[in-house]
Amino acid sequence: MTALTFVGIGAIGLPMAARLQSAGYSVTGIDPMATARDRAAAVGITATASIIDAARADVVIVMVATPDQLATLLDQAGDTVRDQTWVIMSTVGPDAIKVQAERLVSAGARVVDAPVTGGATRAATGELVIFTSGLASEVEDVSSILSMLGTVRVVGGRIGDGQSVKIVNQHLCSIHIVAAAEALSLADSLGLDRASVLELVAGGAAGSWMLSDRGPRMLGDTDVAVMSTINIFVKDSGLVASAADRVGAEVPLLRAAEERYRRAADGGLGARDDSRVVETYAR
Repeated sequence: MTALTFVGIGAIGLPMAARLQSAGYSVTGIDPMATARDRAAAVGITATASIIDAARADVVIVMVATPDQLATLLDQAGDTVRDQTWVIMSTVGPDAIKVQAERLVSAGARVVDAPVTGGATRAATGELVIFTSGLASEVEDVSSILSMLGTVRVVGGRIGDGQSVKIVNQHLCSIHIVAAAEALSLADSLGLDRASVLELVAGGAAGSWMLSDRGPRMLGDTDVAVMSTINIFVKDSGLVASAADRVGAEVPLLRAAEERYRRAADGGLGARDDSRVVETYAR
């Protein structure tokens, strides 16, 4: 029974951790949020507030929310990372993963860059897509673990390649969510029933996965279940913008979407479901 430490047992992390525990791994969750630890306990996963309080594990899987949280985690872990394999599944961007991977390797750890896409729904069903990069031998060592969570797509041999692919993915996701919100708001302004319009267009050429997934939640009120927050897309769209700036890429649609997420966050919706970006459009 391989021991795993799973850092970040939130909306996406917890169902991932639960799948690994169900598959026979011995999982210890790490999360500073007491509510997250309580939810983990409810599904039989022991969790602590800090990695320094957890028993040592062979593999550490990281699903924190931000680059700063990843840096803080490594500060806490210190030299205890020696001979461990760290699988960074968070979306932190290519720059952050390179800096923190260098720290880990210098301390004697192995690193796999493996950000995921698919959201909480696909995390629960083991249907995530995992953009994996790193040394082939180290990716292979954790492939059986990752295969419990979704489809492993090896995208390169360098740490940062996985994050770069995720940046492209989040460019599209950021835009598609805002596009869905804008379209449904347009339907409302035209005097149409938004639910009927969603049903009519979602399966056609104008459809997208984000329209089908977020659209129904956009029809609800501000208290719909939170699957991914506005703040996550403030962070992710910002990472995309920063990556584009670094290479001189033009991303005007992304910048328009980023502005919408920031407007939603500034309006007090940061902790709400990302579908609530629809509230930035006047009805």
